[in-house]
Amino acid sequence: MIQYIVRRVLLAIPVILGILVVTFLIARAIPGDPCRSALGERATEAACEAFNQRMGLDQPVLVQLGIYMRQILLEGDFGSSIRYSRPVSLMLIERLPVTLELGVSALILAVMVGIPAGILSAVKRNSRIDVAAMVGSNIGVSMPVYWLGLMLAYVFSIFLKDTPFWLPPSGRLTAGVIAAPFYKVWDWQLVSGSLGAQAADFFSNLVLFNSFITGQWHVFSDGIKHLILPAVALSTIPLAIIARITRSSMLDVLGAEYVRTARAKGLAERAVILKHALRNALLPIITVVGLQTGTLFAGAVLTETIFSFSGVGRALFDAITGRDFPVIQAFTVVIAVGYVAINLIVDICYAFIDPRIKIE
Repeated sequence: MIQYIVRRVLLAIPVILGILVVTFLIARAIPGDPCRSALGERATEAACEAFNQRMGLDQPVLVQLGIYMRQILLEGDFGSSIRYSRPVSLMLIERLPVTLELGVSALILAVMVGIPAGILSAVKRNSRIDVAAMVGSNIGVSMPVYWLGLMLAYVFSIFLKDTPFWLPPSGRLTAGVIAAPFYKVWDWQLVSGSLGAQAADFFSNLVLFNSFITGQWHVFSDGIKHLILPAVALSTIPLAIIARITRSSMLDVLGAEYVRTARAKGLAERAVILKHALRNALLPIITVVGLQTGTLFAGAVLTETIFSFSGVGRALFDAITGRDFPVIQAFTVVIAVGYVAINLIVDICYAFIDPRIKIE
């Protein structure tokens, strides 16, 4: 098992290096002038020349690539934002937790609803439940995130404004609601700028986690309310795909001989479905869950923009419009590395579920 995991990790290294190079080159291919985006359209040539020299944009692309790779690989430095003149690492500490909370919430919703719906559809094949679940899945796959987000915001924030079902249409927390960082609540003494302080800031920006462990229940409940609509909008397409794949995979195994044998032994139907059929149907389900997890982070760009979430997706959108190369590169690399990490976890899960994969 250890050799299998090490081999998968080593295979992921060249993929990550390729992501760094491709991301750098694609960012440079975006039309527009970073100087004009940062200083304004009326910036003089002299001002732009000084700006490009200060930011290192006057050097050849290959030289810039070499400097960028050295900073990332040897120093762990993503550089500074062209637009805001702030270290990109600090922006990641602020923005990434928001996206993680949104993505994990959407994933939990998609898995907890999609897999049971797929199992129920397979067990009740061709019944009204099956038809309703598959029609719902087709509708879910067909609805764009931006349209669904706007409709949810309209229904729950405007149409249901004076009812108990009202939900906030935007923002991470209500104005005036502030979550005190856990290290301040517990009176921890941290060295400013140290790795420990940065890690503490990162986990403090996970609003639900931070408010839960510190007992700030008013912040926790407010964060949940603000998270419901974007999480539902983001989870709809993955939920529908997971339900359809689960149904298809379960139908393949429900007619297998070992399932008929388990029933012939007199096992309860619940044990036959969950212990025999579902376990052997898990490989394609895990695959699609892994793929949809990566899709969630990509879809967060639209969702965060619609619901005014200050996460990675929103920052990436703003960076693209502002030609902020360091931010584009850093945030894209983080999403892509997350994709690679998820695929690695899926491969390891394969080895635990099916021992034959380890032999191969």
